[in-house]
Amino acid sequence: MDTPPELPTSPATTSAPGSTASSATPSASKKKGGKRKFVTAGRVYVQATYNNTIITITDQTGAVIAWSSAGKMGFKGPKKSTPYAAGSTVRDLVDRVRDVGLKNVEVFVRGVGSGREAAVRALGAQGLNITSIKDITPIPHNGCRPPKVRRV
Repeated sequence: MDTPPELPTSPATTSAPGSTASSATPSASKKKGGKRKFVTAGRVYVQATYNNTIITITDQTGAVIAWSSAGKMGFKGPKKSTPYAAGSTVRDLVDRVRDVGLKNVEVFVRGVGSGREAAVRALGAQGLNITSIKDITPIPHNGCRPPKVRRV
């Protein structure tokens, strides 16, 4: 039996066994701590629940630049849902995205927690220009059927 002759391979096309072709090219793989994109306008999503306040900063396309929450900041239990926790979360988040160049933001607020207004006020106090504030709290259009009346 004759085996077909092996074709010469260049070092650029060879990869380690078990690796995929996309990991062989450095442009296809994402590196942590790589060069950040320069963004001047973005969006801030504030999710204020009864238990926590989560704030996410994205660019105009929706790609997340940074996020933070009151729980991540070290607040525990009922302190997570306070206006003070929301304000300190915003301060930490804006300090982390200073090098991105963010100046103008649209704010989208969701939820009924007490950190709603404190987060928006802290965004303005940190020097960001707030172009619009929109409430995107989901409201049911009559929602689920209520449970039947209890008979004793």
